[in-house]
Amino acid sequence: MLRSRNVASLACLSAFCFALILAHGQASDPGQLRKASPASASQQGNDQSGLDAPAIPPNAPRISKQTRYQVIREFETQLVYARTAFPMGMKGLLLKDGVITPNGDDLRQLLTIWGPAVKPGDPAHISFVQIKDDHIHFEINGGPVRRKKWYQRVEITGAYGTPVTGGDDSQANPHGTFVDLYFEKHVPEMTVQQLRSLLYPVLDFKARNKEQAYLDTVPPKAKAAIVAHRVLVGMNQEMVLHAKGKPPKKVRERDGETVYEEWIYGEPPADVDFVRIVGDEVVRVETMKVNGEKVVRTEKEIILEPSDKDKDKEAKKEPAERPSAPTLRRPGEDSQDVPKPANGTSPLPPAPPPDPPQLPSVSEEIVAGH
Repeated sequence: MLRSRNVASLACLSAFCFALILAHGQASDPGQLRKASPASASQQGNDQSGLDAPAIPPNAPRISKQTRYQVIREFETQLVYARTAFPMGMKGLLLKDGVITPNGDDLRQLLTIWGPAVKPGDPAHISFVQIKDDHIHFEINGGPVRRKKWYQRVEITGAYGTPVTGGDDSQANPHGTFVDLYFEKHVPEMTVQQLRSLLYPVLDFKARNKEQAYLDTVPPKAKAAIVAHRVLVGMNQEMVLHAKGKPPKKVRERDGETVYEEWIYGEPPADVDFVRIVGDEVVRVETMKVNGEKVVRTEKEIILEPSDKDKDKEAKKEPAERPSAPTLRRPGEDSQDVPKPANGTSPLPPAPPPDPPQLPSVSEEIVAGH
């Protein structure tokens, strides 16, 4: 009797092990893996999408309702990286045919007045998407105007009609911005990949981190130097921070009328770099090597566009020469060509004519007659 029970237990255990092996074989079946792979493949395709997306045909129809929902679902609340500077406030950016407006001096002026909301390489959070007739409106980092939730509009009054407020003070001071993507006639039918490609001049959807996003916005020579952790004369402070990190030591000095900062990297017995920065530009790099050799570089190795600080300095500079006094000479006429008197002395200006005598009024004549 006991032997029959042991045989039955062994049979049940064998059946259980066989079922486990069969389930494991079905789970590891290549067909099952292939069935689960399309979702991951599509996700990878979205991550790698961007500049390789096909162009939108010029005769594309108006965007459909289903695509509208898809665009809002894919882009709203997405975290990307900025490829250009965004001004803060109601002055955002306009993007059409790959051209950013404003740009150049106009953009630098807005950044000086309102300040930057996002700098190149900084994370940018798409907080709101609105599709209009001929453009798509993307708000970054909350937009220029804070949007309230429905429960923030509810007002509760307490005793004696006193309102009970629980608002947030940060809502009154927004620091976001926006970009409007314009089209020729109307917003056409497109895919998510095509829309990301159109936004690539201002937003980077392919960067994995802030460092990669920033490197894609700098010139190739500066990019190679930053990757090699080398400072070039002509770089700005942002490039130096990405190349060498925050300096362990800073020294502020004055050379005549010029005030500069010396950023010191490294300590003996290793190499020590002294990076001299005037304003926002590196003007001198001095390296003290371990063997006592001193290497100094002062010639500009990279040329960048003038920064906002340099623009402000140029605007605040007073003219070197005072404007000349008004004259009656013609343009190009020299004072030597003006005729001079025979005795060499200039004549005095003519005296003004005397005032004419005033006639007595009628009332004065009557009084004199009496």
